[in-house]
Amino acid sequence: MSYVDGFLLIVPTKKLPAYKKLARIAGKVWKEYGALDYRECVGDDLAIPFGLPYPKLLKLKKNETVVFSWILYKSKADRKRINAKVMQDPRIMNSCDPKNMPFDIKKMSCGGFKTLITI
Repeated sequence: MSYVDGFLLIVPTKKLPAYKKLARIAGKVWKEYGALDYRECVGDDLAIPFGLPYPKLLKLKKNETVVFSWILYKSKADRKRINAKVMQDPRIMNSCDPKNMPFDIKKMSCGGFKTLITI
């Protein structure tokens, strides 16, 4: 059964290019260590007429957007092994200066998910 890390971030629109640069590095590293898939998705059609739209849920400001991303692993054990290697990789360590991140890490939401259905 596969396993997924999911992320929801608020990114200032002016910092999207910097975020994209960081995400390209991160994606390459995760895939090199064995992640099956790595996706970074930026909000596009967020004014939906049903449910609780992301802008309202996240209290987005006019100059912010939402990034929804996920990393797919073969299993939870693979996730643990891969993430341990990723967090020691100098490309990640050198790219993630907490004082100069392209998003507010305190507003980041993330977690691990067991796959319920695959079609």
